[in-house]
Amino acid sequence: MLIHSRIPLRYVFKKLKEDALVIILIGLAVHYISAYYINRIPQMPSNIPAFLGTAISVLLSFKMSQSYDRWWEARKVWGAIVNDSRSFVLQLQSFVKESTNPMVKTLAYRQMAWCYSLGQTLRGLDPLEGLEAFLPASELQHLATHKNKPLAIIQLNAQDIKNLIRREELDAYRHVQLDATLVRLVESMGKAERINGTVFPVTYRVFLHFAIYLFVITLSFSLSEIPLIFELPLLVVLSSVFFLLEKTAYHLQDPFRNRPSDTSVTAIARTIEINLRQLLNETDLPQPVQPNGFYIL
Repeated sequence: MLIHSRIPLRYVFKKLKEDALVIILIGLAVHYISAYYINRIPQMPSNIPAFLGTAISVLLSFKMSQSYDRWWEARKVWGAIVNDSRSFVLQLQSFVKESTNPMVKTLAYRQMAWCYSLGQTLRGLDPLEGLEAFLPASELQHLATHKNKPLAIIQLNAQDIKNLIRREELDAYRHVQLDATLVRLVESMGKAERINGTVFPVTYRVFLHFAIYLFVITLSFSLSEIPLIFELPLLVVLSSVFFLLEKTAYHLQDPFRNRPSDTSVTAIARTIEINLRQLLNETDLPQPVQPNGFYIL
């Protein structure tokens, strides 16, 4: 997730370098075509690129709105995960008859592992990486056989809660409340998976890119009377605004792609870990995830 820090120019240039090169090539091609066929090519009215620019602005506004909605929904999902993770451990400490029951710590550590595993799964990373700090080797071997590792972790917690009822360390009424918390966690996981698995229409980006390049061509023709040394920088600056907005919307529409604009699932999972360890009265706490320059993952 981008934070309140100055975004380095190299990051912006990296996102624009290919499009800027295409813009320069278009500008050069149009300039020399206009010079060699000056008597055959009519003058391009400036209101044509102005009209295209207005239309592109409307399209970009719509895409930016839809992309931000997806990003914000992902952030709300992880906000719910934070709340339900805290509630889950507090309920265990309040409901289980023996407050020092080692099962409470086992379930809490599995919840920490679930948060990390879910974030890594959404980002296409190894869902079991780093979980040896929270889970025994036998459980890691069990999880390795499952395709959906976070769901398997929830299942282990559900089975242990069921065992608490059998041993009469948890009554049926409180079990219903714990079950409701687990259901909300599974719902949040499903929402995150839906966002991650729903592809934003590719044709929309293709048509938008076509419109922007058409704008570049018409603008280049309308600026053909300007000396090339001034035309190219002006063309790049005016066109780059559209490309920057389009790339910003493109990155926001997929909030779990391990990019600087992502929802900071690793930092959120670390916050959950710190909170749950404190609820368990542990003093050896990990440090919060630190920003990597202008963003935090």
